[in-house]
Amino acid sequence: MLTSLLIANRGEIACRIIRTARALGIRTIAVYSDADANALHVRQADEAVHIGASPARESYLVGDRIIAAAKQTGAAAIHPGYGFLSENADFAQAVLDAGLIWVGPNPDSIRAMGLKDAAKQRMIAAGVPVTPGYLGEDQSPERLKMEADAIGYPVLIKAVAGGGGKGMRRVDTATEFVDSLVSCQREAASSFGNTDVLIEKYILSPRHIEVQVFGDSHGNVVHLFERDCSLQRRHQKVIEEAPAPGMDAATREAICAAAVKAAKAVDYVGAGTIEFIADASEGLRADRIWFMEMNTRLQVEHPVTEEITGQDLVEWQLRVASGEPLPKRQDELSIDGWAIEARLYAEDPASGFLPSIGKLDFFSIGESHLIRTETGVALGSEISPFYDPMIAKLISHGRSRDSAAYGLANACRNSIVAPVKTNAAFLARALSSADFLLGTIDTGFIANHEAELVGSGEPSAAAIECAAMAVLHDEMGDAGSVQLWQYEARRQPEPYPGSVWRSLAGFRMAAEPRIRVALTRDGSTFVVDRVVEKSAMLSTIIKDDRILVADMGESYLFTRLRSDGVMAGAAADGAILSPMPGRIIAVNVAAGDTVTKGQKLVTLEAMKMEHSLTAPFDGVVADLNAVEGGQVTEGTMLVRIEKDS
Repeated sequence: MLTSLLIANRGEIACRIIRTARALGIRTIAVYSDADANALHVRQADEAVHIGASPARESYLVGDRIIAAAKQTGAAAIHPGYGFLSENADFAQAVLDAGLIWVGPNPDSIRAMGLKDAAKQRMIAAGVPVTPGYLGEDQSPERLKMEADAIGYPVLIKAVAGGGGKGMRRVDTATEFVDSLVSCQREAASSFGNTDVLIEKYILSPRHIEVQVFGDSHGNVVHLFERDCSLQRRHQKVIEEAPAPGMDAATREAICAAAVKAAKAVDYVGAGTIEFIADASEGLRADRIWFMEMNTRLQVEHPVTEEITGQDLVEWQLRVASGEPLPKRQDELSIDGWAIEARLYAEDPASGFLPSIGKLDFFSIGESHLIRTETGVALGSEISPFYDPMIAKLISHGRSRDSAAYGLANACRNSIVAPVKTNAAFLARALSSADFLLGTIDTGFIANHEAELVGSGEPSAAAIECAAMAVLHDEMGDAGSVQLWQYEARRQPEPYPGSVWRSLAGFRMAAEPRIRVALTRDGSTFVVDRVVEKSAMLSTIIKDDRILVADMGESYLFTRLRSDGVMAGAAADGAILSPMPGRIIAVNVAAGDTVTKGQKLVTLEAMKMEHSLTAPFDGVVADLNAVEGGQVTEGTMLVRIEKDS
């Protein structure tokens, strides 16, 4: 077994690897950037090495610094986690050339499966069914469009070096193709340094089914069954589960056998995932499931496989990297129950899912003993603009799919995070949706149900009155005209020393005297003259003169106003401000241009995503401060539009 391990990653996966390594008696070394100096993974590791500035390209993506850190600390091996350098064959080879152990597949296997077009050609040769499409070398826009026209719309443009949903565009009509191609290639160049793409037929009722495979250096390859990752948004997975709903034994046997065949075709060693696209228009059928790609690393959603099989996949990785055979034979693996994972993101669904950054002044998730929580942050941690906005993964394991979904929905509803905004309530609604519970899902589920899954972002009357009641009770106790009705004290959690944490089953205020409480939230002012009887269950935290009301996964943060004054308004109409720190990657207008409502003005890249800023109304570009390639901070005015006179 390895004696020491450097983890070339950050956040929850670094913490996850540290936990298993420590259980095996392996010394752990973390690496960190400026932004992560006080991060949880740094505090949990036995040792930590600073490797550069906050942007990933100046720290976590600099392979030489990571290898130098491993040598400096005497690490025997490097585990890349996922993302960053995990599927970089050149980095894997450099690790081996430095005399270190690489916890991952052989560089040749990474190369074989790293380019989507070459991988598909190899799978065709191995007898694995693949999605119809174009894999040719001619990358001219004319040829690519001609092939797309021949395949028939809708089609999917995919960067051959892509991953994680980047470098991918759905195109529904021929007129959209060229613009989508340019956008896809720009993103691919920025993320992967390779603009080549392939064209695939877009399946209209697609299910994303993937199979966990594992190989060792002794020639053994097994599968650990399938996962369904169909609930996605912008090709980013949101909710994953294992096993796949509606999967019968014959179809499972066929898809898992194809996955093992694919892994053996590249002499695969270590953890990998074979991803398939299924046409679910008539249910899951073996003859309507096709190979898409292979991820030559551990997946974000690996915990659901661990929960239904009882195996620790990180331990498997470390044992295989140490030269041991696989811990289990295929006939020793079986499915026990159902597991579902939800990704809790720092984002605001009510504002178009814009990423949310800042300090976690309030943080409480996964309280139930039935919920497994994987996170790389803690109370007081900072969500920065430099990395993926995932706060945590919540995983529920139950005897049935319904029980797993119910437990996970409750965990999301009970999550309290502020002032950073999250998708907790969005996740709870998705997990409780009738269609989800029936298993009638595909990759369009979130888009098709978005209206019912996204809340308004505004607090309910009950939440506002609950905040007012908390203020009054905190100041006056049970005296005077204020009293609690069916008051329930709740155990004060450790993260909030000195705060008031209470649950209000209902509340009322006497009619006289009339008491006014003014509250402010996000620039809006709320005045409560009278608290009336309510029956809603709402949790309230008072901390540092701020009142947090938690309502079914939504966290609303209020501050008491000492006067009835009106708060300052937002920027003047027509001022387009940067919603977060980021880099300008495209400027689509010039000063003096006439624009129409909804027209794209500027494209901002932040937190691994592109954000299009559009005109709020018809008008003229009066001021233009955005420069392509420039870095901007939150609140920077990029464009100002004047209305047509």
